[in-house]
Formats: sequence, structure tokens, C-alpha cells
Amino acid sequence: MTVLLTDDASDGVRTLTLNRPDRRNALDAELWEALAAALRAAGADRSVRALVLTGAGGAFCSGADISRPVTDRHPLHRMRTLTEVTLLLHELPFPTIAKVTGVAVGAGWNLALGCDLVVATPEARFSQIFARRGLSLDCGGSWLLPRLVGLQQAKRLALLAETIDAEQARALNLVTWVVAADEVDAFVDGLTARLASGAPVALAQTKALLDEGADRTLRDALANEARAQAVNFATADVWEAYAAFAGGREPLFTGRWVVPRRTENDT
Repeated sequence: MTVLLTDDASDGVRTLTLNRPDRRNALDAELWEALAAALRAAGADRSVRALVLTGAGGAFCSGADISRPVTDRHPLHRMRTLTEVTLLLHELPFPTIAKVTGVAVGAGWNLALGCDLVVATPEARFSQIFARRGLSLDCGGSWLLPRLVGLQQAKRLALLAETIDAEQARALNLVTWVVAADEVDAFVDGLTARLASGAPVALAQTKALLDEGADRTLRDALANEARAQAVNFATADVWEAYAAFAGGREPLFTGRWVVPRRTENDT
């Protein structure tokens, strides 16, 4: 039986690889379910510090698999799994990276955009292909695109369903880095190593603050920042950072919760 999704973990980094290369990793019902289960497991695993989402066989994901007949399930029921996957990916409490080689189309592209950072090879191609399929955006595209590129460019991409290359995507702030195909694995490994060595609680707080900040007033954002810092100061990582700075060494972050002992001078 073909494994539709491979799940590898090493040194705090989880790598999920869509594995239907014969269909350019198109998402069928079984792959959607496997991805949902893998994301739930990753989110519940306290050892995970970063996650990479990628595809096998020189493609990222060609979107939903339309080669199979539509089932008699109501579309709203089918969309529940897509919605669940999108939310699970967005709400992971650690940094996520999309490693994009080849095509990232439709729902596949929106899954990549749902990651915190996107690394693409020059050969990568992107399209919000929905309009060519008689469909509208899904997997968070209607929320992501205007935030990333502005309303007018979002409408261009969605209404015309154009295919753009990696450099065009980077110019629109839809790709973080473009890296040569023979260097991309090493680049992503180095990036995830840096993220995995960071303070996990602080990175989780920062990610949430940034994701929520665009929809908040300044007063709301400041209140959220204050609450987040209170959480950070209750971890060993803050004190470890101070000690490492004083000792001229790199900090070793654990995310461990600590509560400072009261002294006689405390009131």
C-alpha cells in the first residue's frame, strides 16, 4: 500500500511530505485525512520545535485531486476536512516552513501560504487555479492573499488564475526565499536548526501575536504583548538568555516553566 504522507522527525524538526508524486501530490480524501491526523499529532508533541511541509517527486502540491468522480457526500461535509487542516496548520504553536519545488496550485498553494515561511526553488510555479475550475478560493486563500499582497493583487491572482514563477511570487511577498534546487535541502535544514534552537514558548507567543496583530487595535496588541511577556518571564529561557549573555556563550532553550522563589524582601 502506498504511503500517502511520510512523517519524519529529527532534532525537534517534523517533516511532512505529501507523497503522491504520480499525481503531483494532489490532495484526495485519504491524503486530506492523513494530513489532518499528522498535524494533530505534531501539535500535541511537545518535542516538536519546527515543522516542514513539502512534496515528493519534484512537486509541492497540485491542489485537490479532480481526477476522481465527486462522491455523493455533501460539499459542506467535504469542506470540513479542508477547514480542519487549514486551522491545524495555522494554529501550530511552533514555526512552520513550506519547501516548494515544482507546482503549488490551488489548495496546495494556500497550504504553503499557511506556513510561516516559504522557501521555493526557481523551478516552482504557483497559481490560484480555482477560477479555471469553476470554483472560488478555499484553504484560507481569501484571508491570506489580501493580508500578504493587498486587495488589488489578491483579486488579480484569484480572478485571473494566472501562473507565476518563484521570483514573481517573491516580489509579491508570497515567497520568503528562492534557493537553487541543489541547495534547498541544506538551506531548509539550516533554517529549521536555527528555529528549533530558539526559545519555544517565546517563539509560539511571537507567532500568535503577529498572526493576530493585523486584526487588532494598537491597544489590543499592547495588551496581548504584555500578557505574552508575562508568560515568557515564567520560563527558564529568559534566565538562561541572561546567563548565556553574561557568560559569552549561546543559550540552550528548553521552554521549561519556572516560578521564581519568594524571598523575605518580596511583598
